[in-house]
Amino acid sequence: MSNGEKRGSWNSRFGYVMAAAGFSIGLGNIWRFPYLVGTMGGGAFVLVYILIIALIGIPLFFMEVALGRKTQLNPVEGMRSLTKKGSPWVLFGWFGVISAFFILTYYMQIMGWIISYALKMISGQLSGLSPEGYADVFHGFMASPGSLALFTVIGMLVVGIISSMGLNSGLEKACSFMMPALFIMIVLIAIRSLTLPGAGEGLKWYLTVDFSKINGKVFLTALGQTFFSIGIASGGGFIYGSYLKKDSNIPSDALMIIGFDTLAALLAGLMIFPAIFALGLEPNSGSSLLFITMSNLFSEIPLGQFFGSLFFLLLFFAALTSALGYLEPIVSTLSEVGKMDRKKAIWISLAAIFIIGFPNIMSHGPWQHIKIMDKAIFDFTDFLSGDIMMPLGAIILSLFTIFVWKFDNFKMEVNRGAGSFKVENYWKPVVLGLVPIALIIIFIKGLGII
Repeated sequence: MSNGEKRGSWNSRFGYVMAAAGFSIGLGNIWRFPYLVGTMGGGAFVLVYILIIALIGIPLFFMEVALGRKTQLNPVEGMRSLTKKGSPWVLFGWFGVISAFFILTYYMQIMGWIISYALKMISGQLSGLSPEGYADVFHGFMASPGSLALFTVIGMLVVGIISSMGLNSGLEKACSFMMPALFIMIVLIAIRSLTLPGAGEGLKWYLTVDFSKINGKVFLTALGQTFFSIGIASGGGFIYGSYLKKDSNIPSDALMIIGFDTLAALLAGLMIFPAIFALGLEPNSGSSLLFITMSNLFSEIPLGQFFGSLFFLLLFFAALTSALGYLEPIVSTLSEVGKMDRKKAIWISLAAIFIIGFPNIMSHGPWQHIKIMDKAIFDFTDFLSGDIMMPLGAIILSLFTIFVWKFDNFKMEVNRGAGSFKVENYWKPVVLGLVPIALIIIFIKGLGII
């Protein structure tokens, strides 16, 4: 029996695409993308984001999924099998797993925020407050480590239970239901937002490009957002690829996954910014954008409690499917490298994520004065995983493809099982030149090194 068979495989192409799209479509699209658009210049950030997805995100995602399918192993053992134990190229596997771990140390916490807000919305606690009242509710919740910890644990239990059900009964089944439901809910709320009086100003702001706002920081942030959203260099693409059959159609499936992911982010903007401008709210309120401004929004529109409950349910679905995807490379690596039972690996991983992530909880209240590189602990964790480790992992992946795997072998592996859409020779200057050069320049300029 092969490693791939021991580890299981997807029941269907639809199940794989929905699970991989579920991994990609999450808080990165609905929480992180809108607030970055709001703080990074509106349409300028959207344009740079789409360019990076097309020119850098797609080739890198092809590389990672194809390596996963080729090795049928977790990211660490997969890279070892392609080189050797102790090889510097294995750092790509470790960077991915560690990035996923640190992402989950704050991602699980945001899931807790969502659960709390869903309950508040359903019970009517968010009805009829003043604009200042919504801010007070959010900041009061942030200042309560006990409440944050409790709701974080509740979210972790949901993730752990579904993950414990296994690849097909848990993750694949959950995503096959949640992804179509998610898109239906996004579209419903976007239509409602666009029909508000004055929504046109928000739409114009969202889609108008001010080129003067494009700089190195915008490129680095858009690059980090691309990796965070699609899941590049966080182990997810590799591990999901490792569950594929050898004749699966990587190019078409990957394009569908990235297309769904990008569409979800753009729809999230259509859902949020027209409504924000219609109500005279501020688009640049940062990570609290969804929780303060959207609560305010739902109080101002007909059937607001219903749409608000629907919105936070949508947000929880999105967060849950991505959390399952980020957890998978951690659990797979721990169970296979550490020769551990899968269920035991799941609960050990979640316990470690909670313990290591506890400073993120404290950083909103008692430890808010503690700064790392002039950032709060929560923001530094996001920066470390999304803007440092994942881009570094992507650079390693790109250089591995150039110097070890070689373009012809990359092309042959990706095209195995492909239909009419394939990697062609004209991809060569993109894969060997544009991708690594752009990654390195964006990374060092974004950090202010040059």
